Amino acid sequence: MEKFILGLAVGMAGGALLVANNCKLRNLVKKNQEDLMQKAEQYIDSKLEACGCMSGEQSGDSEQQ
Repeated sequence: MEKFILGLAVGMAGGALLVANNCKLRNLVKKNQEDLMQKAEQYIDSKLEACGCMSGEQSGDSEQQ
């Protein structure tokens, strides 16, 4: 288990160095992070709509404003 964690840490450090030294990779990482965040937000919104939680929060926010 320790070898796996060590390998994971070394891989992350190596990847970070590659990204830090390469503008194309840096832009690719930023783009992928933005895409992932949008997909996560859409997923969360769809789950909130499915359970009906989002409609209650929206009406509460409009009353406060």
